[in-house]
Amino acid sequence: MGSFSIWHWLIVLAVVLLLFGRGKIPELMGDVAKGIKSFKKGMSEDEAPTATTERRSIDQRDDEIVRDTTAEKSRV
Repeated sequence: MGSFSIWHWLIVLAVVLLLFGRGKIPELMGDVAKGIKSFKKGMSEDEAPTATTERRSIDQRDDEIVRDTTAEKSRV
């Protein structure tokens, strides 16, 4: 009662094939694959600018520190 027999699965498969047709299932799987690829591409594009922004802010901070120490030395 907990598991289905092979005949149950064959009937389910036949119903799915009748509803979607043989050509429609590969098209659906291709669309799913394209969706996953575009999602991954979007995630990688979102991560790249934040890393660049962080690098710029660290470089700017380093420049400010160097300027501050140079200004202090010239005051003394």
